[in-house]
Amino acid sequence: MAKHFKRIETALIHEGEPEPRINGAVSMPIFQSSTFEYTGESSYHEVRYLRLNNSPNHIVLHKKLAALEGAESALVTASGMAAITTTLLTLLASGDHLLAQNCLYGGTHDFLTKDFASFGIAYDFIDAYDPASWESKLQPNTRALYVETMTNPLLEVADLKAVVEFAEKHDLVTMIDNTFASPINFRPAEWGFDISMHSCTKYLNGHTDIVAGAVIGRADLIEKIKHKLDHLGGTLDPHAAFLLHRGMKTLALRVRYQNESALRIAQFLERHPAVSRVNYPGLESHPAHTRARELFDGFSGMLSFELKGGADASQNLIRNVRLPIVAPSLGGVETLITRPSTTSHAGLSAEDRERLGISDGLIRLSVGIEATEDIIEDFEQALDAL
Repeated sequence: MAKHFKRIETALIHEGEPEPRINGAVSMPIFQSSTFEYTGESSYHEVRYLRLNNSPNHIVLHKKLAALEGAESALVTASGMAAITTTLLTLLASGDHLLAQNCLYGGTHDFLTKDFASFGIAYDFIDAYDPASWESKLQPNTRALYVETMTNPLLEVADLKAVVEFAEKHDLVTMIDNTFASPINFRPAEWGFDISMHSCTKYLNGHTDIVAGAVIGRADLIEKIKHKLDHLGGTLDPHAAFLLHRGMKTLALRVRYQNESALRIAQFLERHPAVSRVNYPGLESHPAHTRARELFDGFSGMLSFELKGGADASQNLIRNVRLPIVAPSLGGVETLITRPSTTSHAGLSAEDRERLGISDGLIRLSVGIEATEDIIEDFEQALDAL
């Protein structure tokens, strides 16, 4: 009989684990097999085969991920972009129209602006801070609404309650990229979202050693997305599934420490005379701070900021810091620093970045689990050297 756990810390360890344990193994083994014996499955999508996302390693992850967000079902994928693109191509068809938040991860933005047309799918961007303006973008063929929990890289927080209410009123499917928050800070299904997506490369795995994705939500939609994924082939391999499973066990410990550390670092940066702006929902100065406090259990380990000296000062700061690693990606145990204009949002035109408020001098920081004091001291010496 399956066990269910009320508290997320316990669910991370025990939810979805095989009963009885496989040959008594406390840690889930790696099933490094592409093929499994046929046992009478009647549907192509149920045949036991690695590409069909139903190995023992996949099944455990699906159960655990769904439980973490209080959702009906879940599916792991080969990457976060595989999760996003497969979901969009499942829920939208030629002739359909999507409403999407105007500031998105660069890969998602590129897929909408550069690839949607080839599928015959239309889109419009909406100001997620202005629900009153959404009606004007609605079309008879609008089918879905896509947002991010906290936007990459400006840490904007949309009116997520209004998103769900608007979608319900107009019979739209709601999709949210929950990567920045993780299930520790926000669980979309509990707020009425149909689908959430993650780059598991980030917080869920947390150790910067795999690429993976996940789709979590309504069972009927997840089944459709699985069938599309089976055809497109964006399957997570068994060893990456094992590492994701292992990494998730410490998610609560890591994210809560990163929440606390990022807030202290954001407060330090906001006070420093060389810094012109800090984007972090945990700061009282953030335009959506009150909303973020209502929605989230924590404000994540992500922040971004700008310096008074512009792009040159930002590049000098990145050279001066000693602890943060200059690299793209985020959510790992090590602190990473980058300029989105050269990494996550390099695919956007300079005009698009300027329109969205992503300057060439914007710095994005993913706070790791090093001592907070060490990170602050490092930034202090780097800023003072400018």
